Amino acid sequence: MNTATIVQKLWNYCNVLRDDGMSYGDYVEQLTYLLFLKMADERSRPPYSQPSPVPDFYAWPSLLEKDGDVLFDHYRHALENLGSRPGLLGLIFGKAQNKFQDPAKLRRLVVDLIGKEQWVSMSADVKGDAYEGLLEKNAQDTKSGAGQYFTPRPLIQAIVDVMAPKPGETVSDPACGTGGFLLAAHDYVVKHNPSLTKPQKTKLKEETFKGWELVQATARLCAMNMLLHGIGSQEFEPIVVNDSLAADPGDRFDVILTNPPFGKKSSTTIVGEEGKVSKERDVVERGDFWTTTSNKQLNFVQHVKTLLKQNGRAAVVVPDNVLFEGGAGETIRRKLLAECDVHTLLRLPTGLFYAQGVKANVLFFDKKPAAETPWTRKLWIYDLRTNMHFTLKTNPLQREDLDEFVQGYNPANRHDRKATWFDENLPHPSPLPEGEGMGRTGRWRAYAYEELIARDKASLDIFWLKDDSLSDSDNLPAPEVIAAEIVDDLEAALEQFRLIAAEAEARL
Repeated sequence: MNTATIVQKLWNYCNVLRDDGMSYGDYVEQLTYLLFLKMADERSRPPYSQPSPVPDFYAWPSLLEKDGDVLFDHYRHALENLGSRPGLLGLIFGKAQNKFQDPAKLRRLVVDLIGKEQWVSMSADVKGDAYEGLLEKNAQDTKSGAGQYFTPRPLIQAIVDVMAPKPGETVSDPACGTGGFLLAAHDYVVKHNPSLTKPQKTKLKEETFKGWELVQATARLCAMNMLLHGIGSQEFEPIVVNDSLAADPGDRFDVILTNPPFGKKSSTTIVGEEGKVSKERDVVERGDFWTTTSNKQLNFVQHVKTLLKQNGRAAVVVPDNVLFEGGAGETIRRKLLAECDVHTLLRLPTGLFYAQGVKANVLFFDKKPAAETPWTRKLWIYDLRTNMHFTLKTNPLQREDLDEFVQGYNPANRHDRKATWFDENLPHPSPLPEGEGMGRTGRWRAYAYEELIARDKASLDIFWLKDDSLSDSDNLPAPEVIAAEIVDDLEAALEQFRLIAAEAEARL
């Protein structure tokens, strides 16, 4: 059975369960519990014959033996018991609840949909991609808010392609969501290194990847996602459930790939005497940070800098405010440009993320040892935003839309790049290349360190291409695209006003 068939089979049953009030997210969670139990049972049988971490009393056969209310009660007790255990069991089943309303529907999922497949023998690509398909469908349900944990896979693939992780390198995501970056890095290493030795394969499975996730339910989905792709074991938990900004964990990594959560600055609601409600900003104070701020995105940039090994490399998705915000933002940008090699910025268009109002970029930098002179020599910017129009439904981003960026990045030797933008009014050392994407329409352009720090607040919010829609009404995008972009712009502006209002309220 192929991936699409399995996803469709599992997803069709979700529509039945929605009549009982079960959400998409609840359904994927219940699938996670049952898939784990089924696969643990399969591994305990020949030819694997591995000891199962699940006690016999709660193992998969115990579900098959029961029906009706007896099955219902047994399933609820199994979730409670397994969630209290250490290791991977505790991570998968922690705080688990039975969301089924009808025992007959639970029985059908156990016997027909999951029980009839052999999941362990199914290739990692099929079962892993099937689970990814369910996660993406869940992210598309904007009411659930699950989209905030889901980074578009074509964007992840392009980022991993230019970062090119190697066997033996450690990879981390301090805000891992459902694990998209970690899985793409794993797939890249496997695909580009077909002759891995057995020790290398073991290291890749149990020592290479580590993620942090604040939300228990999301961490559960991530752990299952990675397990289905062959990463992790009962002895090795690749996911840590806590606030990664709370402290320096002490771990250091060769590669960091992350899309930290966007949104409001951190704050805590306090109920005082007589029920008076106030908000107090959660300012992160750490000795390893350059400055103190309540802006989560700025704190994640500093956190990533800490997590990197010397000469380690990072790709971080950041909202526009990280590029231009003053105060702590300016301090962090100046420090980052001086102490790291900030070499690439990818400006992303709107319409990519399930959370509306997101105007984002990908910042690429390498951590460097202390030096008397700034490490950033030149920042290369690729503008995928101006005159580019994407929507999630009618024109979603494809991997080929990022081909020019990947080629221009030149992963084999990023120090040998060629600009595609030239000022045609200035002399150029060689004949101006011909063709679309060159000259004044070129999307690749480099800025020297001296130019960057001379800008107001050392802003990296840089544009140079002309917006065609401002001068040529015949080239306007489709009405639905314009409408979606207006919504994104308004949502982004509203988010900025929320931040300002929260800041003012916190000061009061």
